[in-house]
Amino acid sequence: MKPLILCCLLFIYSCSTRSQGYDPGKVNKKATQFYSQAIQKAEDGKYLEAIGLMDQALKADKNFVDAYLSKAGLYGELKNYSLSIENYEKAFALDPKYSHDYKLPYSINLAGKGEFSKALAAVDEFLADPALGETSRKAAAYRRKSYVFAIEKESSLKSSGYVFAPRNMGPAVNSEVSEYYPALTIDGKTLIYTRRVRNFNEDFFESRFENGQWNTSESLSGNINSEQNEGAQTISQDGQLLVFTGCNFPDGYGNCDLYFSILTRQGWSLPKNMGPNINTEFWESAPCLSPDKRDLYFASRDPAGYGGIDLYVTHRLPNGQWSDPENLGPGINTAGDESCPFIHADNQTLYFTSNFWQGYGGDDLFLVRRQPNGTWGEPENLGFPINTIENEGSLVIAADGRTAYYASDRDDSRGGLDIYTFEMREGVRPLRTLWVEGKVYDKKTSGGLPSAVELVDLSTGQALSRVQTDEDGRYLVTLPVGKDYLFNVNRKGYLFYSGNFPLRDKTPDSTYRIDIPLQPIEVNAAVELKNIFFATNSYTLQPASTAELDILVKLLNDNPGLKIRINGHTDNVGKAADNLTLSNNRSKAVVDYLTSKGIAADRLSSKGFGATAPVADNNTEEGRARNRRTELQVIAL
Repeated sequence: MKPLILCCLLFIYSCSTRSQGYDPGKVNKKATQFYSQAIQKAEDGKYLEAIGLMDQALKADKNFVDAYLSKAGLYGELKNYSLSIENYEKAFALDPKYSHDYKLPYSINLAGKGEFSKALAAVDEFLADPALGETSRKAAAYRRKSYVFAIEKESSLKSSGYVFAPRNMGPAVNSEVSEYYPALTIDGKTLIYTRRVRNFNEDFFESRFENGQWNTSESLSGNINSEQNEGAQTISQDGQLLVFTGCNFPDGYGNCDLYFSILTRQGWSLPKNMGPNINTEFWESAPCLSPDKRDLYFASRDPAGYGGIDLYVTHRLPNGQWSDPENLGPGINTAGDESCPFIHADNQTLYFTSNFWQGYGGDDLFLVRRQPNGTWGEPENLGFPINTIENEGSLVIAADGRTAYYASDRDDSRGGLDIYTFEMREGVRPLRTLWVEGKVYDKKTSGGLPSAVELVDLSTGQALSRVQTDEDGRYLVTLPVGKDYLFNVNRKGYLFYSGNFPLRDKTPDSTYRIDIPLQPIEVNAAVELKNIFFATNSYTLQPASTAELDILVKLLNDNPGLKIRINGHTDNVGKAADNLTLSNNRSKAVVDYLTSKGIAADRLSSKGFGATAPVADNNTEEGRARNRRTELQVIAL
């Protein structure tokens, strides 16, 4: 920042020939002495002391235009846009010709305050000067483009009534040094962030939300913090896995690599490098785990990308390793820098920073939403005042989709960067979510089974996430509201589980428990196929059945000795003979699908039972619905 101030201060003297009114050579000598002292303070970065000396200079000579201009520049550096504007306007009033070249920084401070129309008028006045140099003209043209964008953008936001009111998280989290890069667990009760300890070493700290307030933060326990720099971290939703950036570590592939640490009973484990599949000789940073821990987004300076810094994603493989990273493509990455990815708990909304996509100046925050076909939509600027003329950084949003956290050096900072929280504007919020937790267990022994739980949107057949349970079979997942889901679990030695859960009308931000029993594969073992659908009185398979049928195909391919029978059942409505025929035809329809996918016919059989084997009371609609079912039964191994 200092060189910018010095340039402005020195530039004042080069402008004296532009004016016939104000003459710097006739300024009161005492005022110039204070002014010279102020410049020295500014060079040392002591901006407030410099402003105090500028005030002394102006007290000695109230027409000291240079002092007003320099004071305005200092307030601009402190992001006190109102006082910066006020001092520029005092200088313009004293001698508009002498001060003309300051219309550009004046416009920037107007934009900093959100007065984009005035900023546009000021920069147009600056550009109207025919003697303007090429460098100044390019800088002004860049600013003008951002002001025009801001005016157009704000016209669509004014009706929202949104109030941006960041709240400092206070002394429990923030200190006299810088805190930044917040990360949050799914329950919103654990905040992990980076603190610049002793103003040079980056370490991780943790604060917990208890009894309605954030507790005093502490350094992370275990072996994760060191004399090296650890920062730019992401924590898994369950709080068990931390992926972060380690710079200049002895085992690094480049100057900054991605590392991971696991929470143990003794605290966080020694960090491990994520390996050459992810890390390169270049720079990798800003990791973000997807809510199901299957995808890891991060930023890299790999020159094979589209620009200086690009966003990539790597996928966790069945063997626990990570795939080769994939560039997120030109719909997100540009010739500029994209960084700080954050994928929300909905697993559909991705936030990131960019200095290339049109914005307000510097790095702006954008979002893209995942489309039904799995691609990403168009980047959308989050708008002012979330974005400003300054460089924006990492942003995280709680599971509720409303509560956001970010780092800033606002005027109420306790020192350097502080962590703030604010409410997101409605139009740029992620999808509302609900939480599902449960346990996968052996149906016969009730023992927990480590497994992968796949969740599919029933309306589209799109797999939304795949969650790995812990060693005891426990899982936690967040899901977008307004959808019905299919839960699939496959584990070697067990029949697959497939559950249809109508969560469309469930309340957002609430928790539901779904325990999942797995039936060991053995003769006569049976499992209900809950996601096989037929229209009333029809045996034509509906398209929504395909997802489960394909899982059944995989089960049979994975177990080539397995022979099964598909059993069809109905309720007792209508004639018994008709129900028997319908159940026979429905079970046969499933077998026909399986043979069409290459399963040998001698491994398959079907049988209809009509209404003869109910599992619930046929006197209620709920009971009749349970009785209308399709089952898989093991005949031989």
